Amino acid sequence: MDVTDFPDDLVQTQAVWNATTRSPHPPRDTTALRRPLLLLSVRLWWHPYWETAPSVLAARTELRQLAHARRTVQTA
Repeated sequence: MDVTDFPDDLVQTQAVWNATTRSPHPPRDTTALRRPLLLLSVRLWWHPYWETAPSVLAARTELRQLAHARRTVQTA
């Protein structure tokens, strides 16, 4: 599936979620990490885009791959 019509805010939220989980220096207080991840997860899961996606499971996978690819390009 080649889904490229993701809203920018959805891609950005996924990118922030990815960056948060891959932080090279996670906080000692895991609550400080869990709270933002929970908020980001809720935003990702309940985004209005999913109501129009033809295959939600495939689209979620595509979104994760797209956000990761954009991060890779930006850091290069």
